[in-house]
Amino acid sequence: MAKTTREETPVEIEDGALEVRVKEIGGDLSVGFFRFPEGADLTEALQGLEGDMCQCPHWGYLLKGRLRLRTADGDEEYVAGDAFYWGPGHVPVALADTEYVDFSPSGEFRKVIDHVKGLPG
Repeated sequence: MAKTTREETPVEIEDGALEVRVKEIGGDLSVGFFRFPEGADLTEALQGLEGDMCQCPHWGYLLKGRLRLRTADGDEEYVAGDAFYWGPGHVPVALADTEYVDFSPSGEFRKVIDHVKGLPG
């Protein structure tokens, strides 16, 4: 069994009010704690990945705020209280200060995190 809290989870990406914390919690599953300030748009950070979008699937829950998810099939909006599944091929854009927690396959998530951090893939 495994558990963690936001405070126990290491910060992977921090840029002003934007914060991404990630921790593997068992098998090939990682938990991510996200804080995106209003206006945060990951379009530029995800450029260079397949389709210039995050290709990692995520299952999660929006704790606070409002977020637009851009996909090849169109945009969808999420608000606090929404549980979600985001399949491969998406770009998050914060429409308000947003916080969410998600669960993702560790290997696929690590590729995205390393890309955003500018680490060689």
